[in-house]
Amino acid sequence: MNITEKILSIGYGKEVIPGEIIEVDVDLVMSHDGTSPPAIRIFEKIAEDVWDNSKIAIVFDHTVPANTIGSAEFQKVARQFKKKQNLKHFYDHGEGICHQVLPEKGLVKPGQIIVGADSHTCTYGAFNAFSTGMGATDIAMVYATGKTWFMVPEAFKINVTGDLSENISSKDIILKIIKEIGSGGATYKSLEFFGDIINNMDVAGRMTMTNMAVEMGAKNGIMEINQETLNYLKDKTKMNKFSMFKADKYTNYEKEFSFDISDLEPQIACPNSVDNVKPISKIKGISIDQGFIGSCTNGRLEDLKMAADVLKDKKVHPDVRLLISPASLKIYEKAIEKGYIQTFIESNAIVCNPGCGPCLGGHMGVLSEGETCIATTNRNFKGRMGDPNSKVYLSNARIVASSAIKGFISE
Repeated sequence: MNITEKILSIGYGKEVIPGEIIEVDVDLVMSHDGTSPPAIRIFEKIAEDVWDNSKIAIVFDHTVPANTIGSAEFQKVARQFKKKQNLKHFYDHGEGICHQVLPEKGLVKPGQIIVGADSHTCTYGAFNAFSTGMGATDIAMVYATGKTWFMVPEAFKINVTGDLSENISSKDIILKIIKEIGSGGATYKSLEFFGDIINNMDVAGRMTMTNMAVEMGAKNGIMEINQETLNYLKDKTKMNKFSMFKADKYTNYEKEFSFDISDLEPQIACPNSVDNVKPISKIKGISIDQGFIGSCTNGRLEDLKMAADVLKDKKVHPDVRLLISPASLKIYEKAIEKGYIQTFIESNAIVCNPGCGPCLGGHMGVLSEGETCIATTNRNFKGRMGDPNSKVYLSNARIVASSAIKGFISE
């Protein structure tokens, strides 16, 4: 069996096979300020009390602080729900992005089945958990029953090997993979990542990889535990033992892909699709109006360090706005301690509060017609960050910082 099949088998109570429809027990359900109210309204039509108030997490991150009356009303609904149900995990004071906050709070553990009202819930596969996004109706049913259903996915095995140069990050690797597999090439598949590069990758990099599994249409992305992740989990969860899952030696996968990234150069996803990926040498020189460093994909301390190293003693181009938003309050605090935030301020970047910020085009950094942004986010769909006639390029944090200094896409 592969990793996903083993975890789902525990939730189902017996061994599963691909294509089978199963009902499983959920270990954790998550929603945010944008998706909680629709789920709550459906829940209130079917139940009085949630099944377990210690297994529901709500994080305000999409529009924090509230930027419109509508956003404020949505957040009010969630706060009332929290009080009525006495929820144990409720974060509405700018703690950060849900996919960063939950692992930091020790809520994510190996072997769990986690569902969330956000498509990038697949991030938690970096911690050896089965995690996937769902719509409001399904989330409401989990609130009420603690159960949900899946069709057991077929799995793709993705091997990543080679020598990782200092100019390349996990963002470049996953963009390369997305280019090869395609934006719909893994629809409802489980992506299982292996290889020396994955085994030696830090927690931040692994989260970036699994976060973007959904950009290929995947149901989930998942990895076996490595030592860095184990250390992270022991520190965050205060646990000494974990049920860690590995694929069996002779597991059969529907497809296998191998990527040697030894000669990989920085990868850029060009408008308006995440799989429209080109090496930076092919698109250098494109003028930009804005840069953004942040999001649940690349707003971690490692990304901020990468940007600070580039921006140190330099200034953002006068025709460019550079926005930087740490993925969580803890990351923000560490960035202050290490001097990264001071570097950003001195470079004339705009430091935003932790949260999703400009990523979704709804709160801060909205693009006007004809403007171009290069960002560390996970999506560059038409109109994603503002006007439908704006353009978004995706890259790693170092490229965004360098481009912001020069005024055009550059290393």
